[in-house]
Amino acid sequence: MNKEQILDKLKTLPFSKDEYVIIGGSALVLLGIIEETKDIDLSCSKEVYDKIEWSKKIGHFETEIKFWSCFEIGVNFYDIKNIIKIDGYLVGNLEVCYNLKILENKKKDKKIIQKLEMLLCQKNNYYWYERNLHKQGIYLIAGVDEVGRGPLVGPVVAACVVLPEQFYLDGLTDSKKLSEKKRNYFFEEIKKQALGIGVGIIDEKIIDDINIYEATKLAMQEAIKNCQKEVKIEHILIDAMPLSVDIPTTSIIKGDLKSITISAASVIAKVTRDKMMYELDSKYPMYDFKNNKGYPTKKHVKAIEEYGIIAEHRRSYEPVSSYIKEHNYE
Repeated sequence: MNKEQILDKLKTLPFSKDEYVIIGGSALVLLGIIEETKDIDLSCSKEVYDKIEWSKKIGHFETEIKFWSCFEIGVNFYDIKNIIKIDGYLVGNLEVCYNLKILENKKKDKKIIQKLEMLLCQKNNYYWYERNLHKQGIYLIAGVDEVGRGPLVGPVVAACVVLPEQFYLDGLTDSKKLSEKKRNYFFEEIKKQALGIGVGIIDEKIIDDINIYEATKLAMQEAIKNCQKEVKIEHILIDAMPLSVDIPTTSIIKGDLKSITISAASVIAKVTRDKMMYELDSKYPMYDFKNNKGYPTKKHVKAIEEYGIIAEHRRSYEPVSSYIKEHNYE
């Protein structure tokens, strides 16, 4: 069974999603580690287990489990701290899958175990800043990132995101390194799982008035302020830019590649701004905003020469500023 087939099968279970955790091979499929599995392994509390009227047998660990159709369920084969949500289902994370494979100690799982070890190593590095703050008792950690400093058109957009401690989203990284399809998927998943999300938008007029650097800081401050309406932030991780706010901050060079929280913010900011560019493209298709997102591509620059500029163009940016001087714009 692949992911879609597993999710379809789970709908047939006679109990609610919050009463069990998906583990074993089915968890590995949902986490994107393997493509298929034969059975769907579950675990639950003793209280839930006692209510289940399935057939019984002795499982791999010489303990009783119950089975029905493609399902097998046992008691407490997971650590509650290492549970994540995927498509609304509780799933054992990488640590749970790895520990279970080590306990099973099957020769055929040697490659899977090595892959899990490698992924856990990468994940620990990716979560390093968050984990370090967790050790200090700080859990409401916001990631802040922006998009749109380079385009000739439209606003700079910043996002502030606070994730739950056990957040996991396989493949999440800097939004610029993701396909649009993947970004849009992550955008929806982050919105579902985040404890708080705030967006800051500073338009082209303010960018022209105060410069893009200062406008970017304003967008970040606005995003933080909006996020605080949903959750009380204890610490902020910021991609590269230092920021003066009344909350402790850590500025991280290439933070969107080093912090899961900043990566989440980069996705929210990128997708939000891209949607604005699609709307602008529907009004002015000649500039090809749906593809260039306002950046100075050859087609965009040529369109400026042919059709002129629009209100949303940043007049302090070249070649817009030169066009204004040449054509005596007010």
